[in-house]
Amino acid sequence: MASTDTTAEASARRKGDDLAGLEAGLDALDAVEIRRTPVREVLVKKVLPPLLAVGLVLLVWQILVAAKVTDETKLPALSAVWDSLSDMWVKGTLLEVVWTSVSRGLLGFLLALAIGTPLGLLVARVKFVRAAIGPILQGLQSLPSVAWVPPAVLWFGLNDAMMYTVILLGAVPSIANGLVSGIDQVPPLFLRAGRTLGATGLRGARHIVMPAALPGYLAGLKQGWAFSWRSLMAAEIIASSPDLGLGLGQLLENGRNNIDLPGVFLAIILILVVGIAIDLLIFSPVERWVLRSRGLLVKS
Repeated sequence: MASTDTTAEASARRKGDDLAGLEAGLDALDAVEIRRTPVREVLVKKVLPPLLAVGLVLLVWQILVAAKVTDETKLPALSAVWDSLSDMWVKGTLLEVVWTSVSRGLLGFLLALAIGTPLGLLVARVKFVRAAIGPILQGLQSLPSVAWVPPAVLWFGLNDAMMYTVILLGAVPSIANGLVSGIDQVPPLFLRAGRTLGATGLRGARHIVMPAALPGYLAGLKQGWAFSWRSLMAAEIIASSPDLGLGLGQLLENGRNNIDLPGVFLAIILILVVGIAIDLLIFSPVERWVLRSRGLLVKS
């Protein structure tokens, strides 16, 4: 009898050890490695590659100029572009021109965010609304932003209201469609669990739908910013006026009117730099945070 009890106890211990080992294995699979990335590794992997790419472009540019593949009326020397940059800096107009466009772009994007988010939620959750305006949003997203500049000028004249109208018409469809796409990818199980716990209506949208749709929504926000910036540049180029102040789009158009090719290339470079900077400073950190919170990115 004692032998039977001992055998049963040994079997129970083995089962307990097996369960403990299985639990430890599952915990190890769920664990996310947390470590501090060395500064040298960050520089080598994240900073050095884009710097090398920029350096390569500038090198090819300089080689083309030095080899006189084309004359300076078509491709200015790097020194000429640098001189234009230095001249604006000395005059104190460089930061003013950049800020004029950046402030318009960010404010227009925030307005588009405030309109596009509830619109996208409404389209995604109400079948009649989706059937009515869903195709219109898709069509508006594919419409070039520059097409809105002439009617906006006729509606509002040459003022900031015209600029923001063009930005909104370009960015709102992208933000709304991004949110709709994100909500469509939410597993139905999440929605059923939310309803079971009493998360319905606005509470369900806040605590269940929006967090689950965050990756698709974030993609829509990034695209919305791209459309905001492109729409603004189109409006500034076409509808330039002294009353609007000097932005990057007007700087580009002034360079064309004055046959100032270094000024044109400088404006293009500044537009590109601002677009990249906004992505790196705002959207990339938010995207990394979303990935980390979902266990899809190693914390560092």
